[in-house]
Parts: sequence; structure tokens; C-alpha cells
Amino acid sequence: MISVEERINNDLKEAMKNKDAPKLSVLRTLKAAAKNLAIEKKVEKLEEGDYLKVIGKQIKQIKESIEAFEKGKRADLVEKEKYDLEVLSVYIPEQLSEDEIKNLVKNIIIKIEAKGKSDFGKVMREAMKEIGGKADGKLVNKIISNELG
Repeated sequence: MISVEERINNDLKEAMKNKDAPKLSVLRTLKAAAKNLAIEKKVEKLEEGDYLKVIGKQIKQIKESIEAFEKGKRADLVEKEKYDLEVLSVYIPEQLSEDEIKNLVKNIIIKIEAKGKSDFGKVMREAMKEIGGKADGKLVNKIISNELG
């Protein structure tokens, strides 16, 4: 199976050939963020999970920008950010539904025998390990709080 990094590199080359400046810009920004993480971790090549974290972080920033631009009534910038979001979304795995996350969290609570709010950190750590990049951390946090509350 082709890795996320290889897909990004292939799409970057394709964007260069097609002179697709907006897509090229998004992918170069992503590559730069990945390179920065590799330097920070002192590794030559990032693992798949690290790439997904970088993409997730970029997507989160874009969503925050969209919110801010909508409040500022900047439709032009909202459209640009939505395009960027579209480009990056193809690289992340299918997101889990809220029900799937609830079931996973319930199983983790049973597995680690969590008793209440004091075990929140343990449950959250285990949940994020299992979920990986397949769900938003805020949603997982909310579901765990509800289940332990």
C-alpha cells in the first residue's frame, strides 16, 4: 500500500506539472510542516502516524481560520481555506462516527477498569492510541467526560 508521504509527493509533482498553484501551495506548506516535525524529532523520515498528526494539525488550523474569516465576513478567504481543507482531507483516514467512538470508549473503560473522573487521563491516552487520526480529540474528550461523569 502506498504511504501518505508518497501520495503527497506524487500529488505535489502532479500539481507542478499542471501548474496548479493553489494545490501546490497547500502541499508545500504540508511538506514544510512535516519537515519541521522530522527536524524536531531528529529523524530522517517520519512514520505514517506522524504524517497523519501533521495533517490533522493543519486541518485544525484551517478550520479555525474558516471560523475566524466567517466572523470577519471575509468570504474570499473562507473559500480559499475551504479549498485547502478539501486538498488535505483526502490524506486522512475515514473518520469514526460518534457511536463508534462511544463504543470504543466504553470498551476501554471496562478494559482498564476506570471508576470515575480521576481515570480520565488513562482513558483518554488509551483512546487516542486506538483511534489514531480517525477522530477529533475534542469529540473524544467530550465522549469520555460524558461516559465517566
